[in-house]
Amino acid sequence: MRRECEATVIVTATPEAVWAVVSDVTRVGEWSGECRGCEWVESADRPRPGARFRGRNRRGGFRWTRLNEVIVVNEPHDLVWQTVARAPYPDSVEWHISLEPQDRGTKVRQSFRVLHMPWWVDRAVSLAVSPHRDRTADLVEDLTRLKAVVESASRLS
Repeated sequence: MRRECEATVIVTATPEAVWAVVSDVTRVGEWSGECRGCEWVESADRPRPGARFRGRNRRGGFRWTRLNEVIVVNEPHDLVWQTVARAPYPDSVEWHISLEPQDRGTKVRQSFRVLHMPWWVDRAVSLAVSPHRDRTADLVEDLTRLKAVVESASRLS
């Protein structure tokens, strides 16, 4: 599996408009192809370092949930979180969304890097969920959907 991956897109909206969507974890299901939805847990209600949320995922016939913890919040520029390593998932992956103002919108970059993954998890995921071998196309598709969500909302306001 690739240990790092990234994609970018230009969204015709302000960084604040994009931030309103990406920082609301309850909206991830609107633009992610794999994550079907998230909810804040442990009394968290917004992104801040240490806040946690649970993501519900589906890929093919596989379904799973992951606990995530917010690491960095630099509104409206950077949001970083990581999956929490705990049974039955001993791996941890850091996700980063960065927003950079452009002349006619916002450059959105989504990336991930594997922080820890035992060899046997790498092998099992590569065999069972082959699209996870290289997630570049997934990230491009996610950002294309995010662009549509944000630009549609911007046109309505």
